[in-house]
Parts: sequence; C-alpha cells; structure tokens
Amino acid sequence: MALLGFCLFLILMISSSSNAQPSPGYSPTSKFRNINFYRGFNNLWGPQHQKVDQNALTIWLDKNTGSGFKSKIPFRSGYFGAAIKLQTGYTAGVITSLYLSNSEAHPGFHDEVDIEFLGTTPGKPYTLQTNVYIRGSGDGKIIGREMKFHLWFDPTANFHNYGILWSPKEIIFFVDDIPVRRYPKKSAYTFPLRPMWVYGSIWDASPWATENGRYKANYNYQPFVARYTNFKASGCSAYSPASCHPISASPHRSGRLSQQQYNAMRWVQTHYLVYNYCRDYKRDHSLTPECYR
Repeated sequence: MALLGFCLFLILMISSSSNAQPSPGYSPTSKFRNINFYRGFNNLWGPQHQKVDQNALTIWLDKNTGSGFKSKIPFRSGYFGAAIKLQTGYTAGVITSLYLSNSEAHPGFHDEVDIEFLGTTPGKPYTLQTNVYIRGSGDGKIIGREMKFHLWFDPTANFHNYGILWSPKEIIFFVDDIPVRRYPKKSAYTFPLRPMWVYGSIWDASPWATENGRYKANYNYQPFVARYTNFKASGCSAYSPASCHPISASPHRSGRLSQQQYNAMRWVQTHYLVYNYCRDYKRDHSLTPECYR
C-alpha cells in the first residue's frame, strides 16, 4: 500500500511539473530598452479615446469609436513589443491588438504580422491569435496563417509582455519572453519582406472575433479598455544603412533559438495551442504551401 501511495505521489508530481511554466532562459524584454510613447508613436485614429499617463497608454472602445496608434517610422526588421493589460468581464466582439503592417503604403496588397486578443464572455478565456499576411488581404482573397492560444495566466489581472521578432529569415511571437510560435521564411512568396510600421488598436470585430461571430460587442458594457506600457521598437528602420544587422531574440548572435527556448515553446504548444491553420482540414493548403515544407 505504501509503495502504491508513493507511485501515485510521483505521478502527481510529474503531471504537475509538466504544467509548470518553464523558463526560456533568455529575456528579450530586458535586452531592449523601453521607448517613450510620444517619441515612438502617433495617434492613428480615435484621439479622444486615447490617454497617456507616465508613458502608460490607455485606449478604449465605445459605441462611437475605438482608437489606434502607429509608429513614426517603418522598420525592415527588429523586436517590437509592449506590456498589455486587458479588460475583464464581457468583451465579446472586441479586438485588442499589437501588430506590424504596411497596409497604408500598399493598400489591398499589404503584409501584416498580428498579435490579437479576441474578446470573450465571462467565464471563458481570452484567445491570443497570431497571424501572418503576405502581399494582400484587401482584395477579397484573405489568406490568414492563424495560430491561436489560450494563456496560462489571467491577462486581465496584471500587465504581461508580448512581442514580435521579425528578421529576414523568421518571425517569432513571444509571451512573457517565452517564444510561442516560430514562422520561418521558406520562400519569398510566403514571407513578409517589405518595411512595416508598428501599430496597436482596440476595435469592434463582432462579425468574427468571438466564436466566429456568435457573440457580438455589447455596448451595455462599454467602455472596453486596453492598457499598454513598456513599449519596445528596436531594430533596423527602413532608413537604416545597409550595414544594419538584424537583432537577435536569443542568446545566439545568429538569432537561432536556444534549446531551452525551443523546450519552452514546445510546452506552450502542447498545453495551450487551440488552433493551427496548417492542421485545419477545411483549409485549401495549396494557398499556404509552407505547411508542407
């Protein structure tokens, strides 16, 4: 009986340790300095729904409008991030985002790299959606490359760090310095290479944001608020000399993730990945050839 009890104890210990958040062993948020919001960004829309207090930005959505901001300069590679705190309660239909895009420079034929928080109903978790668009999403033939996650913490309780590393050879998405997704360049056709700006926004995406549009934004719960701080935008701007080298988000100068970072990413994808476009049998994967390479 004692042996059986000890075995059960070991099983419980192994099970609980497998669900413990691993350390990635490297912290991009501590390697790249914060930038002042006003030095790095401008309001893009909804200025009356945007407030900065001691370099912490608050933006909100109500039935009149949402709000967005945009970096002052475009980049061709770099690390981009912010600490974000989301609103609790009913947020269905609402999107809070941090992303890279060149939609204004190439309307209807743009590139985009997204971190989007899909609003939810009370008792259900937020969904973190990562996405990549290449050369065109405004022509009616949207080809998204979505991977969606639930988080291992409550994103409404405190600020957490979210980041995107974009280099000429890969895109890596980070949550609290843990790489959750790596999107490598497998061809020029499937990878964004043109300069992009950094954006953030809160807006009403009721037609699709929550359970494919089942739940809409309910303005009885307005305003819907998102808070950002600890802004990061480090790398090669579109105006940097050709000698500017892409930065690394790992201990390796090459930018290659360490084994410890890969292990942390595997932990996230094992326990918290809820959708992968490459595994969606309803998708036409002739449009996403990287799924087979």
